[in-house]
Amino acid sequence: MSQTFCMGNQAIAYGALRSGVDVVCGYPGTPSSEILQTVANEVKCRQLKNTYVEWSVNEKAALEIAAGASYGGARALVTMKQVGLNVASDALMSLPYLGIKGGLVLVVADDPGPISSQTEQDTRQFAAFAKVPVFDPSTPEEAYLMIQEAFELSERHTTPVIVRPTTRICHGSAAINISLASSESPENKTLGFDRSRDWVIFPKRTYLGHLEIWQRLSQIAKEFDISQFNAIKDTHQSAPSHLGIVAGGISYAYLNDALLGLKNVGAIRLLKIGTPHPFPEDLALQFMEGLSEVLILEELEPVIERELLMLVGKHKLKAKIQGKLTKHATLAGENSIAEITKQVRKFCDLDFFDRGFDKPVAIKGNLEAHAIPELPMRPPVLCAGCPHRASFYAVKRALKGRKAVFSGDIGCYTLGNAAPLNMVDTCLCMGAGFTIPQGLDRVEPDVLHFGFVGDSTFFASGLTGVANAVYNQSNVVLCVLDNSTTAMTGSQPHPGTGMRIGLDSSARDAENALRIPDILKALGVKNVAVVDPFDEDSAVDAVVKAADDPKVSAIVFKSPCITVVKPKSQPHIDANICTNCKLCVREIGCPALIEVNGKIAIDDALCYGCNLCVARCPFDAIRATNQLSGITVTDTKPSSLNSQGSTLEGGTDD
Repeated sequence: MSQTFCMGNQAIAYGALRSGVDVVCGYPGTPSSEILQTVANEVKCRQLKNTYVEWSVNEKAALEIAAGASYGGARALVTMKQVGLNVASDALMSLPYLGIKGGLVLVVADDPGPISSQTEQDTRQFAAFAKVPVFDPSTPEEAYLMIQEAFELSERHTTPVIVRPTTRICHGSAAINISLASSESPENKTLGFDRSRDWVIFPKRTYLGHLEIWQRLSQIAKEFDISQFNAIKDTHQSAPSHLGIVAGGISYAYLNDALLGLKNVGAIRLLKIGTPHPFPEDLALQFMEGLSEVLILEELEPVIERELLMLVGKHKLKAKIQGKLTKHATLAGENSIAEITKQVRKFCDLDFFDRGFDKPVAIKGNLEAHAIPELPMRPPVLCAGCPHRASFYAVKRALKGRKAVFSGDIGCYTLGNAAPLNMVDTCLCMGAGFTIPQGLDRVEPDVLHFGFVGDSTFFASGLTGVANAVYNQSNVVLCVLDNSTTAMTGSQPHPGTGMRIGLDSSARDAENALRIPDILKALGVKNVAVVDPFDEDSAVDAVVKAADDPKVSAIVFKSPCITVVKPKSQPHIDANICTNCKLCVREIGCPALIEVNGKIAIDDALCYGCNLCVARCPFDAIRATNQLSGITVTDTKPSSLNSQGSTLEGGTDD
């Protein structure tokens, strides 16, 4: 046991290792990605030969692999973000009916805000829908403990269990007493598939399993009534309370901080809910005794609020419930200490400020007291040197004057929707970049329809769209933006990279790397072009040919992400030639192109040497320069498949 300062995702990983986890699968998705990577690091450092870790091609595959491991008696962990649970839901909905053997825990990270997601869906509701228990940690320390209890509960009741940390839990840090020694002794774990059990989900088995689920949830609810993660607390033990506050997840931690800053708050009874489903009804009834008003603090959906409303109606209680449904709490986004302080002040009818969350702040010196200014907005933008910018720009140039719709997908390239590129017209969910244009093609057959997905998304959910386009003969152009990594979530490997999480970077498995062009051809796409987007002339030519093909065609824009390769050169601007026309800024939108004293300049701290601006300047005022020697490159136009550095071995280039 040692005290370790770590982020919540690391704490969850350490808790899983402490539980003796055998198999860990997942698909990267912020804010969950660091969990699996931490397990992999520990497995490698501690040489845990019996613990298997993999990045799966998507969340559905990850959960089904974990289910298979659980059927064999192993403890299995699956990691994903909230929208990933949608992909895994087919397996999740069936698993409780069959049951499991080894502990099976899903860590599904929710993203209130949202900070980096396309939805604010609440996994607590999904857990109730799937009829599986869910834990909702309020601190990183609690997340470490909950993951261990989740494995125990899963095996005790032969059911999958969800742990639902939110972004601030995942990425917040704390000093935690961590023990990495596994609590699971080999003699207590029996591995092997038990064929005597019924693992086939026939309708009759489903009916019986459904009855078992209701019985199981009733038993678990009784256990949650006395769980260490649920508790009643009074702000003043000597005074009777008629006011109550219920909080779950990170909101409970915010509530405690808010109460520390509020003086004369009076007697309030508090209820912490760390296991929202199945709801600890008996504990809640004990909490409600004698209360006249109750405030509910939770993020996203009114899950706890609805449970208490049903409790009030069921037992004919007189308490007034206030929360999201009564507009006493925020309906969307994150909570905060400041927001909860306001809600508690209003609920307790306090007419004073204390901690100064929403009042002017006194500044020492001669400056007058003034409010802390809000931070300036930082709009998301493609990195300088990003090959996606060059890919979009090539398509835009090739189709100038032609009517086209561009469907995007989930990934860095979604940022292509921003000016000046304006190249992503739709974005729905992973894989829809290939299927949305097929629907649009049926409505506007005379319009060009392009679909964009990344290389990781291609393997995760793009193959279905390719097969559908070929089978139903859609007239669409499918573009794969292959930057040789899963860039948006932290540069994780995927099947096209020749890398697996257990391999060193020097041990690239080139032989088993899946080649995207070969897959497209195998699925029936006849016209498949592979181009370097920084080779502008070749890229534009490939787009024109694909657009003129009346059948399904595909373009693989192949160039590595700047996180994968090192820059070799940076361009410079010849001030004697530059006319300050700003065409490079207006058309490319690279953040490394800046204005200094009214003149266009290149920010050396941002520039990655992609040389896209070199190719675009109509006056040859921007020249590629070798960083090491300082020698100006004579050819001002970039060419070859490797404008940013050496081609990655084992990649997907054709």
